[in-house]
Amino acid sequence: MNATINTFVLVLASIFPVVNPPGSALVFLGLTRGATPEIRAVLARRIAFNSFVLLVCSFLLGALILQFYGISIPILRVAGGFIVAVSGWKLLNEGSKKELEAPAGGVPRTNLLDQAFYPLTLPLTTGPGSMAVVISIGLSEATVTGPAERLTFVMASVVAIAVLALTILLCFSYADRSQRILGPGGTDIAVRLSAFILFCLGLQILWSGGSELLRSVLYAGSSPPLPTP
Repeated sequence: MNATINTFVLVLASIFPVVNPPGSALVFLGLTRGATPEIRAVLARRIAFNSFVLLVCSFLLGALILQFYGISIPILRVAGGFIVAVSGWKLLNEGSKKELEAPAGGVPRTNLLDQAFYPLTLPLTTGPGSMAVVISIGLSEATVTGPAERLTFVMASVVAIAVLALTILLCFSYADRSQRILGPGGTDIAVRLSAFILFCLGLQILWSGGSELLRSVLYAGSSPPLPTP
């Protein structure tokens, strides 16, 4: 029981800061400003479900897929970090100008439901950073001995991802409450701050993957250090 709880807490604590549902909810609010509450509620459910499926698939199959295509985790971080940084930069500069508004009839000018997976789920909510984290956690399953312990490890990890998806659903569903509390000006400031954090997070993911790639190049041809006598 203690091992299950420890695994649950470890997985949730590792993914939650990267996904950051409260901060992502403000970005979601900025990109869906002007949409009807019904459409925003449907989007919140779809994004939460997509995030759950994406993270579980990354946890269970991510390492196998990367190995099949010959893609390393540093490359995943570099590519994904670039996408996240570009998305944050666009939202930071366009902010209130880039609104997916709905006319008086309640039909959105752009089909928001078609954007539930991209870009609202990937990369703005569960991007390459969170995918790399869960893939790394999935790789650590190999260190768990015994089929019962492995089953417990997988179940605890999936439950942690489900709790994270539920948090995303709650934060996104009630994002309009924060808009009413903050007001138009305060919401615009909060959205731009969240966009700046998203931009910095993308750069951090990009730098993390680039550093690993650079380190592998620098030490590729070097021989291991001689043991000290």
